[in-house]
Amino acid sequence: MTEQFIYVTYIRTTPEKLWQALTDPTFVRQYWFGMTQECSWEKGAPWTLKFQDGKIADAGEVLEADPPRRLVLKWRHELIPEMKQEGFSRCVMEIEANGELTKLTVTHSIDKERSKLLGSVSGGWPKILSSLKTLLETGAPLPVPASEATKMDEMRAKAAAH
Repeated sequence: MTEQFIYVTYIRTTPEKLWQALTDPTFVRQYWFGMTQECSWEKGAPWTLKFQDGKIADAGEVLEADPPRRLVLKWRHELIPEMKQEGFSRCVMEIEANGELTKLTVTHSIDKERSKLLGSVSGGWPKILSSLKTLLETGAPLPVPASEATKMDEMRAKAAAH
């Protein structure tokens, strides 16, 4: 059974600027609470999401890249063994022009009931995408919530214990 998390937001920007914000490592670091992505953004390319210290949090590959309309990632969590064991999920980012706004729809899905990964991303995506929206519209990202900093520290500690 496939479970999914869907998040839709409207951002005062262009599809091209949104695509750049989703794929440029320097820009990503600003709204993704210090994390970076490494990828060439071509179909079949490896993809990683890393903490500031270089530790890989998530990894996978680009399944589709159609700038500035659609990006599909094969995604697996790498730190916490229970989530890594769930295998790969799929993250689809769809970008649509809507007048002065751009609609971003993120659909993260996995073929696993009661997925711990999906539970985790359903809490993470709203914070990350709210920060992205704020950065694009105001020039400044949201501050890192204390709970997010603590959660990231706990995730690294739990991974180090395994």
